[in-house]
Amino acid sequence: MAEKLKILITDDSKLLRKKLRAELEQLDCDVLEAENGKEAIMKDLKEQPDGVILDIVMPEVGGIETLQVIKEINPEIPVIMLSSAGTSQKLKETLELGALDFIQKPYTSEQIKQAVERIRRKVEENHGK
Repeated sequence: MAEKLKILITDDSKLLRKKLRAELEQLDCDVLEAENGKEAIMKDLKEQPDGVILDIVMPEVGGIETLQVIKEINPEIPVIMLSSAGTSQKLKETLELGALDFIQKPYTSEQIKQAVERIRRKVEENHGK
């Protein structure tokens, strides 16, 4: 059995965080939550999650800025962008900044399962270095 992944969910929607938490816990993940980018950056520094699921449009500090800071702190951390603001420009920008993937809201359980598998592979790859 693989180690539990610690995943940080960052979204300003409490409902979405609750739904995503339930799905991630079913996939045997430990879940941390942040409601905005500023909180996500603080939790990333303190908790050092294995991966981050990050909304783009949030108050205070948006997802793109948060992605940049998190990648500066920890360039290896897998970040999955999850957003309804899925323009091709935003998609391209987040991938160029190092996001592992981009999932359009509303998402499916299968997309989340695949995202967790990608995070797991990336974590195993990083630990294998």
